[in-house]
Amino acid sequence: MLSTLSAKLDGILKRLRGQGILTEATISEALKEVRVALLEADVHFKIVKEFIERIRVKAIGQEVLQSLTPGHQVVKIVWEELRALMGQQQVGLALSSTPPTVIMVVGLQGAGKTTTCGKLARHFKTNGKRVLLVAADPRRPAAVEQLVVLGTALDVPVHRADASDVDAVSVCADGVERARAQGFDVAILDTGGRLHIDDELMDELVAIRAKTSPHEVLLVADAMIGQDAVTMAEQFDRRVGLTGVILTKVEGDARGGAVLSIKAVTGKPIKFLGMGEKLDALEPFHPDRMASRILGMGDVLSLIEKAQEVVDQDQAEAMARKLGADSLTLEDFRDQLKQVTKLGSLEQVLDLLPGGQRLKELAAGSMPGKDKEVGRMVAIIDSMTPRERRDHMLLNGRRKQRIAKGSGTSVQDVNRLIKQYLEARKMMKMLSGRGGRQWLGRSARTFS
Repeated sequence: MLSTLSAKLDGILKRLRGQGILTEATISEALKEVRVALLEADVHFKIVKEFIERIRVKAIGQEVLQSLTPGHQVVKIVWEELRALMGQQQVGLALSSTPPTVIMVVGLQGAGKTTTCGKLARHFKTNGKRVLLVAADPRRPAAVEQLVVLGTALDVPVHRADASDVDAVSVCADGVERARAQGFDVAILDTGGRLHIDDELMDELVAIRAKTSPHEVLLVADAMIGQDAVTMAEQFDRRVGLTGVILTKVEGDARGGAVLSIKAVTGKPIKFLGMGEKLDALEPFHPDRMASRILGMGDVLSLIEKAQEVVDQDQAEAMARKLGADSLTLEDFRDQLKQVTKLGSLEQVLDLLPGGQRLKELAAGSMPGKDKEVGRMVAIIDSMTPRERRDHMLLNGRRKQRIAKGSGTSVQDVNRLIKQYLEARKMMKMLSGRGGRQWLGRSARTFS
């Protein structure tokens, strides 16, 4: 996520941190590079100009230039301005004091609007709310059926039209009335989308808003389209009136133009980030945490929150003890792979750690990535005997051939797994030791 922008800013700011004395000329040169990096990230040029000027004014003050750590002071200023650019503080969803809370979800086809409705339903259900999904695009049966499938997977009821000729406004009004009559806490309206913005779409959305008086009107936009997402948000807000934005496909966005520009241009906060196709891949948006991610500081708080949801506490404590004793076995490695996949890919997890880019470089491309790869690794370990899983030194050529045959893989795959296991053990040992904790601490103090 935002890897290209993050790598460029990290390189620029690393040079500043490495200098004992900074001058106005040095800072100006670095800010020129930051400006280019942001423009290449598809951030609006007016936003970039104002952003750079605010940093310049603060960075050339005597308090910074005469500081014992001027480079670190400049990095902190950049972090503060990035946070301000994206909204300063998290803005949550507005919940009605008298249920149901009505959430109207709008957007174009292809942005992931219906899937996002399912993710929102899961978010509320996990927090103990009774949710009703409303399929408000009767003209497109595929959208209705997709929502029904999602509702079934979540065990959440879906309100839909009885006939294809029923208009979307009536479906939404009936859905909200059903939610009110049957005691639902939240009604989520999955409105119709188009491949492009047109008057018919906007008129329909305006009518739905007028009829249902939603507490939230959320635009679902594809983060990977950059400034086009910002332009689309402006148009929807002008016609319909938005209360917030949900950016999808953020995990594939290497630039970050939409993330950095939407709040500054539209004044509407980003409320959630869609980080994948799975129904649990929805994260509340925190401007401060995103600023830290962009600058390579990671996002330890989000990682902790995810881990608390999926990781067994007893297993975690046992694993910490094994790391301290340097006794991590292939069996432990398998169990950790299964746990980590619940948090996302290993690359995504490392992105949440301070200095995560360095950790990825240390792994030298040996990290398992997709679920399919992790599944193959688990199959290889499961094909070993208990003794082999406890002692990888037993794995000679003959044993590797047997394991490869039993797991439906090749000897090369087995060798690759062993290499990944040894790299992971070394990396985890480094992080669990005193030196690793000091290194992570130094990374964190840059922004504290």
